[in-house]
Amino acid sequence: MQSQMDFNAASQSSAIEINKVLRNTYMLLGMTLAFSAVTAGISMAMGLSHIAALVMTLAAFGLLFVVHKQADKASGIYWIFAFTGLMGASLGPMLNMYAAMPGGGALIMQALGGTALIFFGLSAYALTSKKDFSFMGGFLMVGLLVAIVASIANIFLAIPALSLAISAGIILVMSGLILFDTSRIINGGERNYIRATVSLYLNIYNIFVHLLHLLAVLSGNDD
Repeated sequence: MQSQMDFNAASQSSAIEINKVLRNTYMLLGMTLAFSAVTAGISMAMGLSHIAALVMTLAAFGLLFVVHKQADKASGIYWIFAFTGLMGASLGPMLNMYAAMPGGGALIMQALGGTALIFFGLSAYALTSKKDFSFMGGFLMVGLLVAIVASIANIFLAIPALSLAISAGIILVMSGLILFDTSRIINGGERNYIRATVSLYLNIYNIFVHLLHLLAVLSGNDD
């Protein structure tokens, strides 16, 4: 009887902690996405070059290691905003390029709407079904590695069809990672909301970038 009571108390405590991580993750995710939108707007207004975007992206990925190292400390909050701010700013030149195309503004809004639909739809499914998607980890990692290798190869090959396939593949992999990462939080596999936020942020970021590319190609505005 006592052991059953202890088990129930432990389960309730675990559920409370998981809900807290989930709540903090979505709150921080919303704040970092909004901050990224602000820095992207500033970058667009400043008319930064693609070289500047590349430098900011590299700096952001350098900060990514710092974020993970500081995730268990209060200072982790400042580092995640520095990281996501740079990631948002690095989008400025690309967004200016698409905005200059015929109907470019509409394309950007469609990509934003599509990204939001994918994220909320998959998150809602993971939250309501409470399924464990940890089994997808290996497949997703392989898919991500294949996409990275193909992306590097296509820098030299410059094959439009391969570029389309890579973008479609990355969207699928990142969609799977949304299920995987959300499932980890729900099932107690991730108890640090800063790390959880970074994972979901990168999923959303990559879906948006590659969905925008796909939409531009399908509309005849990109190679």
